[in-house]
Amino acid sequence: MLTYPGGVTRLAARSWQARARAHAERADALTAAHRGRRANRERHAIEDFLYDYYGTRPAVLRRWHPGAGTVLEPAAEAPTPHAAWRWYATDPDGAVRLDRDRFLAERGESVEFIHRLLAATAARPAFTGCFGLHEWAMVYRQREHRHPLPLRLGQRGTDAVVESHQIRCTHFDAFRFFTPEAVGLNRLQPTRASQVDLEQPGCLHASMDCHKWATKLGPAVPGELALDCFQLAGEVRLLDMRASPYDLSSYGQPAVAIETPEGKAEYVARQRDLARRAGELRVRLIAVCETLLAQPGS
Repeated sequence: MLTYPGGVTRLAARSWQARARAHAERADALTAAHRGRRANRERHAIEDFLYDYYGTRPAVLRRWHPGAGTVLEPAAEAPTPHAAWRWYATDPDGAVRLDRDRFLAERGESVEFIHRLLAATAARPAFTGCFGLHEWAMVYRQREHRHPLPLRLGQRGTDAVVESHQIRCTHFDAFRFFTPEAVGLNRLQPTRASQVDLEQPGCLHASMDCHKWATKLGPAVPGELALDCFQLAGEVRLLDMRASPYDLSSYGQPAVAIETPEGKAEYVARQRDLARRAGELRVRLIAVCETLLAQPGS
C-alpha cells in the first residue's frame, strides 16, 4: 500500500483482493442467520429491522469497496471487478478508483447533509436519560402493535410506565412512530427539519443510523467501516428491543427492565458503551465525507 501526495492511496492487487475476500466472508457470517430465515420464509422481530427498515441487502453488503481516495492497482490475472460497477472509473494505466466527481454530481446534496448531521451530532454531549422509552411510546394506549409479541407488563402496565416517566426523545425517525396519545407526552417535538439541531450521540437510533449513513455513502465508504457500522447496529437493535415493553422470551432474550432502578442502570451502562463505539464510527464517516467534499489540491 502506497500513499501519494494529496492523500491518494494505491493498493496492490494482492492487498485489495485479500481484503475483498475477507470482507465477503465477514459479511456472509453476519447475514447467515437472516439469509437462512429468508429462505424458510421466517420472520425475526429483532433482527429483521436491520433489513426491512434500513433496506439492507446481503448481496450489496458483501461487496467490498476501497473507499474514496483509494486506487486499486490492476491484477495481471483478471480484470478488476470494480471497473464495471457504478461510480467507478478506470485510469489509463488500468488502475480503478471511485469517480468522485460523478459521485458528487449525483449524490453531493446527500453527502453534504450527512456531513452536517454527523458533525453536529458528534459535537454534542451524549444524553443518557431517555431509558429507551421511545419503544414504549410506540405502543402507548394501542391495542395493535408493530410486533406480534406480547407486552411483558400488559397494556395497562405498559401505559403506566409511560405515564410515570418524562419522555425526551430527540430522534425524529423514532418520534414519528409514537402513538397519537404519546406525541404530546414527549418533551421535544422533533421534525425532519430540526434533525440536525436535535440529534445527539447518546441516542440508540442515532447510533444505529451510522449503518444508514454508511449505506447512503455507498462506495465512498471502505468495506471494513461499512461492516463495522452494520455489526454495531445489530448490537444496538438488540438493546433497543430488550429494553422495550415486548416479551422477548420466545427469542431467549431477557428484558432490560427499565421500569426498575436496576434496569435503568443496566440500560445506561450499555447505552454509554454503544454510544462510545458509535462515536468512533461517526468520526470515520465524517472523514469519508470530508474526503469527498475536499477541494482538489486541498
